[in-house]
Amino acid sequence: MKLTPFVRVADIEVDPEQREAFVSAVTEEMDESIRVEPGVLALYAVAEKGSPSRLHFFEIYANEAAYDAHLESLHFRKYRATTEPMIRSRALVETVPIQLSSKTPW
Repeated sequence: MKLTPFVRVADIEVDPEQREAFVSAVTEEMDESIRVEPGVLALYAVAEKGSPSRLHFFEIYANEAAYDAHLESLHFRKYRATTEPMIRSRALVETVPIQLSSKTPW
């Protein structure tokens, strides 16, 4: 039986003057999530080259229950409370995995 992970894409635009503080907070949250949550399989964050305040997140969880648990975690709730005033817009995209392949040379 093949397991299908839960994949979420988030597009966030932050206040350019608060970008560094946002990146610091989200980096801390992502590191903690990977370290302590077994259901968090991968978290990727990138910024648009010409618009560094437009960030895109690709998140892979073992299943939807792992995603729900992540949202309730202490470190995620801290991140949300800290960064909410920094965010200009947020879009969460529901996805259906087709093929997930990776190598991590870094």
